[in-house]
Amino acid sequence: MKLPANTIIAQRKLDEYLLRLRNEDDKSGFLALAGYTVENADRLLRDLRQQLLPLDAELFDQTEYGAKYRIRGTLTGPHGRVLRVLSIWMKEDATGEMKFVTLLPDKL
Repeated sequence: MKLPANTIIAQRKLDEYLLRLRNEDDKSGFLALAGYTVENADRLLRDLRQQLLPLDAELFDQTEYGAKYRIRGTLTGPHGRVLRVLSIWMKEDATGEMKFVTLLPDKL
């Protein structure tokens, strides 16, 4: 299934979570390999929309908050390096909105 083009990707999720160095569950180092930084978070947002969102999403969990989907694919970053990623998305039951949750290196 394809997720809606108007899926919400919160800028704050990129700026304050994915692209910031964190003591636990850090993803900034992985994304930096392809050239993604806080300074070019808008590029990551655009790449998520253009490179991942159009791919097929697979339903993999139903939580008390909503259905969770995963999209496996690649992100080609500002440096031209390709990262294999697993992205997680959720359709919230309360709002009916589809939202980006996170991404991580795809070990498959």
